[in-house]
Amino acid sequence: MKYLSKKDMLFISLMLFSLFFGAGNLIFPPFLGQSAGTSLWPSMAGFILSAVGLPILGVVAVAKANGLHSLASRVHPFFSAIFTSMIYLAIGPFLGIPRAGSLAFEMGVSPFLPKEVNLTLALFIYTFVYFGLSYWLSLSPSKLVDRFGKLLTPVFLLLILIIFVRALIHPFGSPASPVAGYAVMPFAKGFLDGYLTMDTIAALNFGIVISLTLKQKGVSHPKQVVSYSIRAGLLAGLVLTFIYMMLGYLGAINHGTTENGAQTLTQVVLALFGSSGAILLGIVFSLACLTTSVGLITSCSQYFTTVIPKVKYRTWVTVLTGSSLIFANLGLTKILLISVPALTAIYPIAITLIILTLLNELFGGHRSVYAITTFFVSIASISDALIQSGINLGPISIMIKSLPLYTSGFGWLVPALIGVLIGLIVQIVNKQQLRKKSRQSNAS
Repeated sequence: MKYLSKKDMLFISLMLFSLFFGAGNLIFPPFLGQSAGTSLWPSMAGFILSAVGLPILGVVAVAKANGLHSLASRVHPFFSAIFTSMIYLAIGPFLGIPRAGSLAFEMGVSPFLPKEVNLTLALFIYTFVYFGLSYWLSLSPSKLVDRFGKLLTPVFLLLILIIFVRALIHPFGSPASPVAGYAVMPFAKGFLDGYLTMDTIAALNFGIVISLTLKQKGVSHPKQVVSYSIRAGLLAGLVLTFIYMMLGYLGAINHGTTENGAQTLTQVVLALFGSSGAILLGIVFSLACLTTSVGLITSCSQYFTTVIPKVKYRTWVTVLTGSSLIFANLGLTKILLISVPALTAIYPIAITLIILTLLNELFGGHRSVYAITTFFVSIASISDALIQSGINLGPISIMIKSLPLYTSGFGWLVPALIGVLIGLIVQIVNKQQLRKKSRQSNAS
């Protein structure tokens, strides 16, 4: 059995952190901090639980199941083929990767360009360079630990630390009173904000990257792969937690009026560093998005190589990078219009599969529990996505909207619990029928 050194474990953990931490993760905590004000810490506790806890559980679940395809196969092989492809396409070339490239431009470059600049042309030039660099980094997935864990991530963390320390030394405000949901249920509101990072879906992709990285380091025993994946996840989660807390604090001391976290962070950086802060912010956003894009391109290419072995890894990297460049130039607004309902449909199913995988031994891993629970959740989440897209489903819309916790974004939770209960009943009935047949067979 191969054992990793503490140094290797640290760099693998930092690589995992860099894969998770995109620009979305950078802008949610400051806005939460600004909105939560004096209720920052209970709100942040809820945010960390969903934005850190669930993704790390996703990495563990994928490692434990030996890949997303194997995990989804516990429902049904046909479901696995459809759902796994949907996950990789949604979080990859159709939504996740283009969104990262477009967001890096919108938040890190566009606000600081002169008004006379053609933004369409500027977006193309930026994304061309951005995805060119992503392409080059993705060609050598075995070097991600060295390039991310040892280089890009430390630089990124240092930049965030500089901003935070500057705010501690030269504070320019104090937390205000919480607003909206943060004043009523700060923990619950923070939890729902963490839900929006969508990192739980990304975890289903990145789990295979960590497993392959460990195997390249000589760790091949299944139990060791799971063990080291858990350790990497916990350490990456610890780093994420500290970064979220720092960003939340930065938002809490900002009293400006903003519409989103990008504007909040921009105000903070400009207040602390002046016009030179624009350069710093542009670097931070670009690095955050770049590492996520490379992780998604790598994991998606590795998956599709296993699905269609005749197409080489390099070809998939080229196809995914090229298509992401095209979609990124549609603009962030159009990408977000597509992504919200798509992720609304997929995300609850992903959470359900992760939780069932982690509780697999409690119900003996019976397919009836996986299949029925996933079926119920799918109906709720897909219907909700269609409703959000403006499609009237008639009586189904009324039924879905009447589900408990629907207004909080958790309308799928009760169907999930009902599915588990029915699945367990089916499991018990099947066992009794098998015992009855066995007794009849022995009697004859």
